[in-house]
Amino acid sequence: MKSHSPDPATPAAGAGRARNRRGEGVLLRDEIVAAAERLLEREGTEEALTLRSVAREAGISAPSIYTHFADRDAILDAVLDIAFERLLRLVTQSTEGVSDPVERLLAGCHAYVRFGMQDPARYRVLFGRQRAGRPGAGSPVDMSDLPEVWRRRLDAFMVLVSGVRACVEAGRSASTDPFADASTLWTSLHGAVTMRQFVPGFPLPPLERTVDDLVHRIALIQS
Repeated sequence: MKSHSPDPATPAAGAGRARNRRGEGVLLRDEIVAAAERLLEREGTEEALTLRSVAREAGISAPSIYTHFADRDAILDAVLDIAFERLLRLVTQSTEGVSDPVERLLAGCHAYVRFGMQDPARYRVLFGRQRAGRPGAGSPVDMSDLPEVWRRRLDAFMVLVSGVRACVEAGRSASTDPFADASTLWTSLHGAVTMRQFVPGFPLPPLERTVDDLVHRIALIQS
């Protein structure tokens, strides 16, 4: 009986994922990031992300990750970029077509807290990680001093600054420093999200009412 040699185009059993063809490197990189996002969403913590777990989720060998990412933190940075882009898109989409500046500011703030409540794992990665090189308490920082990557990631915050400034220009806010008041508002919104995530069952007021109160008080909204 004539024997048949294996088809060279068919990977042997147990050989793992086939090598990407020329031009498919970007696709593999996207697969790695998507695998990390799925793990983060499923496990709810960034500790679940290891090179081995991401490789297993993506169906590739762990060493092949190094072609695209230097280490686990590089994968997390890619996940961060996507999450910040998603946050910016949600905030900007929520304000489209809203002509009243106060209502526009409220819409953006509500979108922010919805993101935090509906996507808690990604939210914790965005704002819960301890990062090296941050300024000490009380040290003023100019946005231009931040690395370019962080200026881009904070575009959603700049939408908040613009929202407070628009209220001032329309005579609807008594703020004399929209940047500082937007910073305080962001901090307070973050606290509202974090309290509900980490202190479940505490008798806090409804989140929508909390957001409305924070915006009116901190942005010094005038009726």
